[in-house]
Amino acid sequence: MNGIGMTSQRTRARLIERLREQGIKDEAVLAAIFEVPRHLFVDEAMASRAYDDVSLPINYNQTISQPYIVARMTEVLLAGDLLSRPLGRVLEIGTGCGYQAAVLARIAREVYTVERIKPLYERARKQLGDLKIRNVSVRYADGSVGLPESAPFDGIIMAAAAPTLSAVLREQLAVGGRMVLPVGMQEQWLYLVERDANGFRETQLEPVKFVPLLMGKA
Repeated sequence: MNGIGMTSQRTRARLIERLREQGIKDEAVLAAIFEVPRHLFVDEAMASRAYDDVSLPINYNQTISQPYIVARMTEVLLAGDLLSRPLGRVLEIGTGCGYQAAVLARIAREVYTVERIKPLYERARKQLGDLKIRNVSVRYADGSVGLPESAPFDGIIMAAAAPTLSAVLREQLAVGGRMVLPVGMQEQWLYLVERDANGFRETQLEPVKFVPLLMGKA
C-alpha cells in the first residue's frame, strides 16, 4: 500500500474511533463509514479535511453532512426494537454529493435518492457510478413530495430540514418502516417517525442544524 493509502486508512480509523466515543455503536454503520471514501465526495481543495468530523461545503449553498450526523441518522434508521434490522428499500431526500447514499448502499438492498439541484444530481450520479455502486438509483426530482412511484420504503432519510413533519413522506413508509429527518426552521430537531399496523409514532431526538428543505427543481 502506498503512503497515501496508508494515510487514508489511518485517518478513517481515527474517525471511527471518534464516532465510537460519541456513542455510535452499530457495527454495520461504522463499517460503512470506514469503507466509503469520503474524500472523493468533496472538492479536491478540501480533501485533507474529508475525515474530520465536520460538515463541508459542496457548492450551491449545500454541504456534505458531518460523519457523526450521517452515522447517527443511519443508526437510528436501522435500530428497531434495540436490534439492527435489515433494510430493503430506502429513500433519501437530498442526494447532495452522494456520500450518504454511498453509506446507505452498503447497508440497504436498494437505495433511491432524490436531488433537486441538477448539477449536484449529475455529480452524484457520476461519482456513484465511478465507484461502481449499483444498488443506488439517483433521481432528479422535487424531494419534498418523496418518490411515490417507488414506495413503500422500509426507511426514509432526509438531508434537509422540513418546517413540519411531512404527512406525504410519512404515507410512503411501509408498515414497520422508519423515517429520520430534521424538522424546524430557526430551531431544528432530529425526529424519528415509526409506522406500525396501528399508525405512526413520532419521537424527538436531538437538536441539529441542516440546510432548509426547498420545493421544486433547480
